Amino acid sequence: MKLVIIASLLASAAAFAPAQSASKTSAIQAFEKEIGAQAPLGMWDPLGLCADGNQEKFDRLRFVEIKHGRIAMLAFLGQITTRAGIHFPGALDNHGTNFADVGNGFAGLNDVPTAGIQQMIGFIGVLELLAMKDVDGTGDFVGDFRNGGDYGWGGFSEDSKRAKRSIELNNGRAAQMGILGLMMHEQLGSNMPLVGQL
Repeated sequence: MKLVIIASLLASAAAFAPAQSASKTSAIQAFEKEIGAQAPLGMWDPLGLCADGNQEKFDRLRFVEIKHGRIAMLAFLGQITTRAGIHFPGALDNHGTNFADVGNGFAGLNDVPTAGIQQMIGFIGVLELLAMKDVDGTGDFVGDFRNGGDYGWGGFSEDSKRAKRSIELNNGRAAQMGILGLMMHEQLGSNMPLVGQL
């Protein structure tokens, strides 16, 4: 947890760093037309991860950002859903532990049996290795997991596709900050209505 807080502080401090040199600025300008480079910040890279202008490196970072954003959106939705008292019906295991008996947030890790955690890790592994892959030659863009299927995407105009990709990227960024905030408040013992005392 301390590492996350330190990383957040470093990223904030980098925003106030002196202006970049001309070569770094021109390298970042190479990505000004990419999805996610939006007003008012444009291409915002306070840590200089794309300062060399390498398109392959940028694509890898964008792939990771999209995937983390999708995971964060699910995590945030899971947090607010369970904290609102909405749970799956029935028992979690054969010993009579109900889904509603599982605590919220980090406290839930203590309530889920070891076999349940192993199942979750196995399911994530299957998704990572088999389903959520960017198969070479089948995607239109980085993070396109349709892998040859259309699913209605071809019916949108190019402007609409760009807008939808921008919306997903920005929602993912917001969800990453949101779930990080919820996790931090939970660890700090916040009494916010959404987090509550654990």
